[in-house]
Amino acid sequence: METEVHVESIEWIQLMSGMTMGLALAATCGLRAFLPLFAVGCLGATGQLELADAFSWLQRPVALVGLGVAVVLEMAGDKFPVVDHFLDSAAVFVKPVAAMIASASVMTDVDPMVTAVVGLLIGGTMAEGVHLVKAKLRLMSSALTATIANPFISAFEDILAVVSTILAFVAPVLIFVLALVAGAIGFRWWFGRRA
Repeated sequence: METEVHVESIEWIQLMSGMTMGLALAATCGLRAFLPLFAVGCLGATGQLELADAFSWLQRPVALVGLGVAVVLEMAGDKFPVVDHFLDSAAVFVKPVAAMIASASVMTDVDPMVTAVVGLLIGGTMAEGVHLVKAKLRLMSSALTATIANPFISAFEDILAVVSTILAFVAPVLIFVLALVAGAIGFRWWFGRRA
């Protein structure tokens, strides 16, 4: 009896660990869509992270090259004022999908349909909330500095995305909570603006 309770506790902890890591990665997709996917793929390819079977393609060399190129293009393109606005517009559609993939890929002990739903509904929403905060700050910067500060803000976002991605693996609960706060602020700003 005591052994069963201990095993169930361990399984529950593993489940929650995978979910918080997945949702932390999803939230990080709100900053940079492809960086968390690239990190998941790299860690999967080196055997440092177990991926859900449906997402094992992330660790294949072709996917890693494609995601690596996407990371470089996203980070470099975000430094140019016209390109960064185009990327922010496209990100409204890209980031929730990237968030779903990132979160579902690390939830190995959960039914694939549940991971997809949790990843899209919760992870996608968190990524969109983080993205809205980022986009609003970028618009304010564009208006106040005539886009001069945007490349510097973008560089700060790059650093924040790298640190958040690392922390999503090391301290996922911290990133999860911070993303919830950022998402709540983002939706409040977004819907407050329309009211």
